[in-house]
Amino acid sequence: MYPTAAKVDQLQESVVEGALVFIPELVVCAGIILLLLSRLVRGMDRAHLGGLAMAVLFVALFAAGFQVAEGKWGGSSFANMLVSDSFAGLVRCLVLAATLATVVLTLLSGIPDRDDSADFHVLLLGGALGMMLMASANHLLMVFIAVEMASLPGYALAGFVKGKKTGSEAALKYVVYGAGASGVMLYGITLLAGTFGSAYLPDVVTGVSARGLDLPVLAGLTLVFVGLGFKLAAVPFHFWCPDVFEGAAAEVAGFLSVASKAAAVALTTRLVLTLQAKLGGWSVPESLGVLVGVVGAITVTFGNLAACGQTNLKRLLAYSTIAHAGYMLLAVALCNTAGAAAVLYYLAAYVVMNLGAFAVVALVRNATGGEGLAAFRGLAVRSPVLAVTMTVFLLSLLGLPPLAGFAGKFQVLEAVYDGARAANTAGHANLGAFFYVLLGVGALNTALSAYYYLRVVRAMLLEDSDGAAPIRSSPAAAAYLVALALALVALGVLWNPLTAAAGRAISAFE
Repeated sequence: MYPTAAKVDQLQESVVEGALVFIPELVVCAGIILLLLSRLVRGMDRAHLGGLAMAVLFVALFAAGFQVAEGKWGGSSFANMLVSDSFAGLVRCLVLAATLATVVLTLLSGIPDRDDSADFHVLLLGGALGMMLMASANHLLMVFIAVEMASLPGYALAGFVKGKKTGSEAALKYVVYGAGASGVMLYGITLLAGTFGSAYLPDVVTGVSARGLDLPVLAGLTLVFVGLGFKLAAVPFHFWCPDVFEGAAAEVAGFLSVASKAAAVALTTRLVLTLQAKLGGWSVPESLGVLVGVVGAITVTFGNLAACGQTNLKRLLAYSTIAHAGYMLLAVALCNTAGAAAVLYYLAAYVVMNLGAFAVVALVRNATGGEGLAAFRGLAVRSPVLAVTMTVFLLSLLGLPPLAGFAGKFQVLEAVYDGARAANTAGHANLGAFFYVLLGVGALNTALSAYYYLRVVRAMLLEDSDGAAPIRSSPAAAAYLVALALALVALGVLWNPLTAAAGRAISAFE
């Protein structure tokens, strides 16, 4: 039992090999340490460290992108706690891109200030690190650790703006609800680990294939998905989202809405597809898939209905975030790679359009002090750049061509349609009918969402500003928004590059 020289050498070799495939995560860790130590250096103790955080994220994103382009993956690493594959690689790029875009936005909007920049960006990088690990988790204990690593910085970021009571209230609600969801998730992990004698994900899946989806297994999986449902803001675990988004700064709300969503959807998809790859057949879609589909249908419907009555733009976008989580769950419910590929495309489009919408809210807030619909009236006259780009973001969220939001929703609904046909062909008529119902729910909700998105567009383009002063945006802010809007047009017109990347990513489960 004592370590020998050979065992030590083997351990060192394993650690080095594992570290090489997780260079982006190591870069982010180094950046966190560097940000903390920078305050100890004379001359850096009063400097704004947003530029340093941006440089760290750029290097990490370059390393992640290079790894995706090369397609070299290391498999299981660090005692099989993490897995390096094409799926985790693409999600890692999405999380890093969303975090980098958020840092750029904070530099443009001025939140945080110079004194708090180190703390703010340490929390931002720490949350991003947890989200990256969520996509790579290969052990139920690592699933829990990664979710907590992503959640704890978010709690602090939600109440980061000093002297804002709504922010403090939002942070407290986020902490309380998050603690409850984490406890339920941990209980589910304990139940699964106790049932199969291991928390290693492939061992759990092997145990499920031998035992079947009986009551203890379904109970354990359901409790685990409760924790993931909290991160997704899926009904009935959505209640924290509108209050937290309204109380937090728009920059923080944008980050939580895109990066956290990408990581939670990726982890949910990995768990579902790992089960399906091992079990095969239709047992997973007919049990877990139906459960996910029901939650997705309720989530998308509730999110769109609740958004219709909102006048605060951050609350409106919060309910929109809930609805978009439902759209993605409709494809996850298929429990196949086609649905997963559609979700990855949808995530990429969602990161750009939702972060862009929150960016406009932040810039309007800086100029007017308001975040309600009244602050956006007559925006086309007061600031044409803000009005036009916000219109692009909202129309993409609605799903109109030729924008990326249309491409994402089209691929999700197409995957659901193909899943229904495949189920009917295989003789599972009830499951096929259920998927057709999900298809109808997704299509009807797309039409329903037009009401509240176009209401904002009408206020900006058609309503009078009531004498409100013009809004002057800096050239850098205008360039930032225009770049995001052009990215949506490019992704909506040229589907193939991202579709091919998503196809390569889900090959990890084939």
